[in-house]
Amino acid sequence: MVLLVVDTQKLLVNDQLYNFNAFTKNIENLISAARKNNMEVVYVVHDNGKGSSLTKGEEGFEVYEDFKPLEQEKIFTKEVNSSFRGTGLLEYLKDKNEKEIIVVGLQTDKCIDATVKCGFEHGFHMIVPAYANSTIDNEYLSGENSYKYHNEFMWNERYAECISLDEVIKKIKNHNTIES
Repeated sequence: MVLLVVDTQKLLVNDQLYNFNAFTKNIENLISAARKNNMEVVYVVHDNGKGSSLTKGEEGFEVYEDFKPLEQEKIFTKEVNSSFRGTGLLEYLKDKNEKEIIVVGLQTDKCIDATVKCGFEHGFHMIVPAYANSTIDNEYLSGENSYKYHNEFMWNERYAECISLDEVIKKIKNHNTIES
């Protein structure tokens, strides 16, 4: 089991996100629990390419300060919504014989949606902790409605196991017991 932290970059992590305070607190708690229980934390960052504020070398590209990866933690870079396409992440996880992925980050209706569905298609058991992904309002849905649609309707029992933060932290602690 790994904790996959997707697109939690400075440009994207801001108070326009639905349920911002719970979102940031929950991710901090999950990263902390994973590290305390010797579970690998893997990061994926999005690069929009030259001329964008979301490209390598720009301040907005860097991981949000409260979620910063440790030196030994892996970071994969993507250029599309799915964390698995062309990043090396899929091969890395398959080589490690990983079966379960806890996925958190941004944005619910874009990269998290693609990552959950693609992870499922690649045979992973995807676990989505409550209020550990978020998005902003768009012209069709509020951030809240988009979050609820994906987490409560679209993914749960189809593509992922969408469960409470406490249940995920229990899984993390049990993982440490099983691995030891």
